[in-house]
Amino acid sequence: MAQQGKQRIELFENGLSLVFDVTEEGDVRLLHAGCLPFEEERIDERARQGFRVLEVQLSGEDRDEYHGRSHRASYPGLRLRYVRHAEQRTGAGLLFTLDMHDPATGLATTSFFQFHDGLAVLKSWTELRNAGTEELGVEYVSSFSLNGLAKDGAGDQDDKMKLHLAHNGWQSEVQWRSNTLPELGLSHMTDRSSKRISLSNTGSWAAAEHLPMGLLENTEAGTTLFWQIEHNGSWHWELLNQFDHLSLLVSGPSEHDHGWWKKLLPGETFASVPVAVGWARGGFEEAIGELTRYRRATRRPNADNEHLRIIFNDYMNCLWGNPTTQNLLPLIDAAADVGCKYFCIDCGWYSPGVWWDGVGEWLPSEERFPEGIKYVLDYIRGKGMVPGLWLEIEVMGIHSPKLAEADDSWFFMRHGKRVKDRSRYHLDFRNPAVVAHADEVLRRLVEEYGVGYIKMDYNINAGLGTELDSDSLGDGLLEHNRAYLSWIDRIFAAYPELVIENCSSGGMRMDYAMLSRHSIQSTSDQENYVNYAQIAASSPAALTPEQSAIWSYPLREGDDEEVVFNMVNALLLRVHQSGHLAELSPPRRELVREALAVYKAIRGDIREGLPFWPLGLPKIEDGWVSFGLRRGGTRYVAVWRLDDAASEASLPLPGLAGKAAECRLLYPQGRSGGGCVWNAEDGELKVRLDRERTARLFEVVESGTTGTK
Repeated sequence: MAQQGKQRIELFENGLSLVFDVTEEGDVRLLHAGCLPFEEERIDERARQGFRVLEVQLSGEDRDEYHGRSHRASYPGLRLRYVRHAEQRTGAGLLFTLDMHDPATGLATTSFFQFHDGLAVLKSWTELRNAGTEELGVEYVSSFSLNGLAKDGAGDQDDKMKLHLAHNGWQSEVQWRSNTLPELGLSHMTDRSSKRISLSNTGSWAAAEHLPMGLLENTEAGTTLFWQIEHNGSWHWELLNQFDHLSLLVSGPSEHDHGWWKKLLPGETFASVPVAVGWARGGFEEAIGELTRYRRATRRPNADNEHLRIIFNDYMNCLWGNPTTQNLLPLIDAAADVGCKYFCIDCGWYSPGVWWDGVGEWLPSEERFPEGIKYVLDYIRGKGMVPGLWLEIEVMGIHSPKLAEADDSWFFMRHGKRVKDRSRYHLDFRNPAVVAHADEVLRRLVEEYGVGYIKMDYNINAGLGTELDSDSLGDGLLEHNRAYLSWIDRIFAAYPELVIENCSSGGMRMDYAMLSRHSIQSTSDQENYVNYAQIAASSPAALTPEQSAIWSYPLREGDDEEVVFNMVNALLLRVHQSGHLAELSPPRRELVREALAVYKAIRGDIREGLPFWPLGLPKIEDGWVSFGLRRGGTRYVAVWRLDDAASEASLPLPGLAGKAAECRLLYPQGRSGGGCVWNAEDGELKVRLDRERTARLFEVVESGTTGTK
């Protein structure tokens, strides 16, 4: 039964404060959430009605206010009334639930706030239940809603708020940009704006153009709000003004943004896409540090992220999808020689020639492997490495022999036709026959071939979704997304030691629905090692360093400095070694071996270190780029000089200012061309790189602590 009367609900957990008010009429307002104490006087009485806990729009219902294209002022969202709230302890931490009900439609809602012990982060989602007697149509439901984002501090939002966004694209992943709200077109000129700053993704590449996350910094209050949408499909978030306050809405798919609509029959339920929300005292680096800790705490426990073993993959600037026994054996020998632990045969192993539109059976090519693919895989194992294969399980080529066993129910359908993208059909993992097919492929690779590593690629985008057995195109896509995650969970349960790399034309599916399950992420298909430096340096804001796989591919025609640059790209992240190692000169191969030895010595710090950017987040126009990891009193600092005329740069390390420390060149050791000096008074690391397009890895150790031996 609903509890009647006015009340205040206050939560204080892990340095976070949440304040809810319930009016006499049962209207619930979320007045405050964050890492600073609530200051009552910052919200006037009239504005409080705009501090909504939840927005939900049903078909046939009205909209209130002047809302533009935003999702605010929804019905029955504005009619929802308090029923009850509860607190309980789960394995993660405090779980707070808030139940509300709309008497007109019978819609019942539960808002979930899952806290995580020791972290200033909560996970939020919404469950809808049709407790009425009539069918309901859902057009939008928020996973998280918060108003008053700029209420801390005396200044206006136009002056003190800074939004950090990660643009994403093929071979141009993780391009962070920081802007004020007016620079993005949202000026504080009215108490409720029809203009919004919004990002949406439509389709099955969750990071097709932007990463599903954002950070909003209050430079006056010294705090940063961050959010991460944990979904592998369509999503949306928006910033707008509501009752003279800055408001955030975060959700999965909706009708007018993604073609999603959900029918709820009496008694049926629907759960929204989860979103992680957190706060940090400080700016971008402090927020990413807290998000990194959360990502580690909520990720599937696995040995791969403990050991950080080195992977060799034969594709990038190497075999380019042309593996054969003859081509592979020298590479296998060379990879074992320099210290790799996994050897992954990339695409092409299943076809003698052009294969793009014929994939789907995943049987090895006899022409490529006359002795059988097991001969090569056993050879890899005999060299002390774990064999791996490339796979793209979610697609089937339009000329695949496997099509003879399939019908339309296997595939995404729109307007009565199978959806094609780049000469492939998209498999629908809601179909048990598709799941059985995928199960059999994985069983064969793991149990018959002895594969211990799979590079799971995904090179098409499913678009709006599928009409088959769904209430809408977007509903079909969402349910497929969830079915695929369930399948992956079962595969990891069946083969707990199996490493599955998450790849999608590089980083097009870099999201934490996938990365809470997969231990490693392909960050890019970038073929130019100089361009890769900026992607590598930016990536630890998108995922944990130990999950960020960076290609290192020394070129046949390069020199020593090119090898060093390639290796520095990967040394503070996850080494994805490639290139024609067998054809490198002995001194250049020795530089690879030295780098991997350094990596093995420091990878225990990588898996626990937190990222920082002494020169700020990299941009394509920068002449110098730097990124580091800190753990205890040790800081590892990668530095790249690109096309800058200056041979020296000063790197601020504020946490060490005024402290005695020692710096040294960690890689390559004993080589001229670069050096470092620590200036304690200025709190700066002075670095020198004599040539353009060179890189070095430095170590700075605070006096009294222990660095790398």
